[in-house]
Amino acid sequence: MKYFSVTLRVILTFAFLAAGVTKIIGVEMMVKTFDHIGLGQWLRYLTGFVEVLGVILLWTPNRQALGALTLTVTMIGAVLTHIFILGPSSLPAVVLGALSICVLYLHKEQVIILLDKNKK
Repeated sequence: MKYFSVTLRVILTFAFLAAGVTKIIGVEMMVKTFDHIGLGQWLRYLTGFVEVLGVILLWTPNRQALGALTLTVTMIGAVLTHIFILGPSSLPAVVLGALSICVLYLHKEQVIILLDKNKK
C-alpha cells in the first residue's frame, strides 16, 4: 500500500502543482475562468495557494491525510463550480477528487489519531 500511496501522491502532485502555479502566476486561461465565475481574482489566488499547500501536506510526514482532505474539498468546490457556473467539464475534478479520497483512505490512521487527541 505504501507504493500505491506514493504513486497517487506523485500523480496528485503533478496535477495540483501545475494547476496551483498557473492560478498564482495568472495564466490567461485561469484569469478568464475566474472572471467567468464572477467572484473576483482573489478566489483564483486563494485556490492556487490551497492547491500548493495541499501538495506540500501530501509530502509532510503524518500530514498526508490533511493534504488529501484539503485537495478533496477543493475538488468538491471545483465540481460544483463546473456544474453550476462553468459548464459540464467537471470530469478532471471528479478524477482528481477521487484520487485524493484514495490517499485520504490510505492514511486514515492519521485522522483517527487526530480525532483521539481531540477527545482528551
